[in-house]
Amino acid sequence: MFCGLDFGTSNSTLAAIGADGGPTLLPLESGQRTVPSALFFDFSANDMLIGRAAQAAYMSGADGRLMRALKSILGSSLASEKTRIKARLLPFVDIIGLFVAELKRRGETATGAPLGQVVAGRPVHFVDGDEAADQLAQQQLEAAIRAQGFAEIAFQFEPIAAALDYERQVADEELGLVIDLGGGTSDFSIVRVSPERARAAERQGDILAAAGVHIGGTDFDRLLSLARVMPRLGYRTETADGKRPLPSGPYYDLATWHRINQLYTPQMLAELRSTAREAAQPERVEEMISIIAHREGHRLAAAVEAAKITLTDDERAIVTFVGEEIELDVPVTRAQLAHALTRSIERIEETIGETLRRAGLTAARIDTLILTGGSTRIPAIMARLHGLFPDARFVETDAFGSVGLGLALDARRKFG
Repeated sequence: MFCGLDFGTSNSTLAAIGADGGPTLLPLESGQRTVPSALFFDFSANDMLIGRAAQAAYMSGADGRLMRALKSILGSSLASEKTRIKARLLPFVDIIGLFVAELKRRGETATGAPLGQVVAGRPVHFVDGDEAADQLAQQQLEAAIRAQGFAEIAFQFEPIAAALDYERQVADEELGLVIDLGGGTSDFSIVRVSPERARAAERQGDILAAAGVHIGGTDFDRLLSLARVMPRLGYRTETADGKRPLPSGPYYDLATWHRINQLYTPQMLAELRSTAREAAQPERVEEMISIIAHREGHRLAAAVEAAKITLTDDERAIVTFVGEEIELDVPVTRAQLAHALTRSIERIEETIGETLRRAGLTAARIDTLILTGGSTRIPAIMARLHGLFPDARFVETDAFGSVGLGLALDARRKFG
């Protein structure tokens, strides 16, 4: 059997062609068809959990190691490094492979057949402005997938996959701009779609332009955390002599999903204790030390993410964190989130403009905006898109499933 694999920064899906000839997302976790891209190595049980179970084990305080947003390391120097899991040193790419292997196993259980061929999604750019690193990122992901027993592997741009999924519902020819705001990247493609073109074996000529930028939901979490939460822990405060601000690196890492684990070392705790002795407000740094000493960084990041999601529907939210020794309740407003994301939204707008230029089109020529990815729901982003495309029809696809469904359709075209 063949399938479509959407390994995402925040969530992942696996899709196959069903008995009716259409794509279907496979149930991968307690009947759920999306799985958080998270792993938890339970040290007490000597076990590995993924998805919601991984997050629940971590939140329960179980002794172990949580890893999230691993897709973000592809193409970076961190991807080739190893990390300690109890007595073992594992390369980060191998850990991605462990996650993919579990998805494959569950997918084969759901279909009752081995999965041998896969079309995997990839962002337009894994790495901005570095073609060699971008190529390396795809090679690393392909190696991680191939090691799990897939005999044939192909790749498709994630926004193109979303367009293939959307195309199943169109009645006439349209020029669509796919806006895929994922956990780690924002990708854009201008695609010509129609019922007739959907039956074509080759669609390369219908892709008029594509562009992407390495900005996504986890970056929005980081920016909100740096703007509202990290100052509570001493970020941008000064030393007692007023000569310099405290080092910002540890705060950046604590606010960044895939860098949090790098803080959990004796050397970092020693550095932070030295920082606290020099700080004008040492009590704030001591709270950060407590979070790191108790390995609660992902719990804090999850609280920031939850507040960001709340602001989709509400004007106000609270970042609520309950740790072993400290508690935080940091209010945040929708306007403050928008302000924190100002430059990111500008870069998204710039990349959309570049996509239009590559296609030789103006915004007025776009018939439909095809929205996928959870971050398309952020009000400040939606407001900017409506301003850029006032006459276009906005279509919200399955925010977390459309890419996987489109990848399965592409797999049927390539392998069927």
